[in-house]
Amino acid sequence: MLNGKQNRRCSATRPYCLFFILALAAVLFYYRINMDDSAIDWRHKTWMQYNATKWWTGLKSGIHEKISLIGVNWKPSAQAMKTGQTSELSHLETQEVAENQSTPVSRSPYNVAYPFEYHFIINEPTKCEEQKPFVALIVPVAPHNRRHRDIIRNTWGGESVVLGKVVNVFFLMGLHTGEPVEELEEHLQQESKEHEDLIQSNFLDCYNNLTIKTMVMLEWLNSYCSTATYAMKIDSDTYLSVRNLITMLSTAPKTNYMTGLVATKAAVLRDPTSKWYLPVNIYPKPLYPRYALGLGYVLSLDLPKRLVEATRHVKAIYIEDVYLGLCMEYLGIPLTDPPNWDYFHVFPVPYNRCAYSKLVVTTLDGDTNLTWVWKDLHEAGKAC
Repeated sequence: MLNGKQNRRCSATRPYCLFFILALAAVLFYYRINMDDSAIDWRHKTWMQYNATKWWTGLKSGIHEKISLIGVNWKPSAQAMKTGQTSELSHLETQEVAENQSTPVSRSPYNVAYPFEYHFIINEPTKCEEQKPFVALIVPVAPHNRRHRDIIRNTWGGESVVLGKVVNVFFLMGLHTGEPVEELEEHLQQESKEHEDLIQSNFLDCYNNLTIKTMVMLEWLNSYCSTATYAMKIDSDTYLSVRNLITMLSTAPKTNYMTGLVATKAAVLRDPTSKWYLPVNIYPKPLYPRYALGLGYVLSLDLPKRLVEATRHVKAIYIEDVYLGLCMEYLGIPLTDPPNWDYFHVFPVPYNRCAYSKLVVTTLDGDTNLTWVWKDLHEAGKAC
């Protein structure tokens, strides 16, 4: 009799039992998926430095390029108008070009117009062939940032021979999007004649075209600087120890080599308010492949041509360092971790002679006087 009552009770509550079991299964499934998606490499250096980059890049000031978007028209997408949300990237949906320029139109806020037949307006086509540098340092800058270029020329960018190795520095830029354009172009032509280190191409120089800027850099390296052994892309708001860089490269591979601050199992940001948001329809995977953070990375000169060729198969996205990682993944070439994790710093390292004598590159905060730092580092006496 008791068993009969229990059976009837269980039968009466069976729908609720079934609902509870299904709900529990859904919770466990959601938890498992999210745990898998957030399986970031917990080596604390890699994890901290990757997340630090995304936090720091949005805040850094001082020498950091202040790119004007004047001349780029935009309107929010239809979906954004419906939801009342507009992304800061939406201006690319209807990006137009300045009058008489042949830059292509991009219709997506997350993809960029590459590949495309960009041209060089200012160039140094023979310098690498004549000087045969061991390493070419490529510094992306905005066209109007003459002061930043001069600071670099007078500090770490002014060393033409280090440890017996030839070093060339080039400043890479696109078209200015503000006013006055003609006056600035005249100044750039004069600066080019004076220093012979400017490279300018006919794409609009703005933050969301950094992927185009990076790929134009690789095109230039392949066409005009293939005689170098290595190249380094290096941000303008950094301190670079060229001596330590060359020491590191003295034992590095000369082919299939790319290193820097390498992010491993970095999560794709799905928050639409994030500066680095990518929707699932653009990149469906939860994690990015390994890639070198954009503050400064080094590559052997066999890679530019292969990376440019890979862009015909890998759709370009606006996050430039991630995009190079996608191209490296397509090529099946693993990135190389630096021999010492303290070589590359995305957080500004507070200045002291001992710390700076050991690193390769660090970002600088807006209060750092790079000229003073450079002079102090080269005074006589022990660093540590």
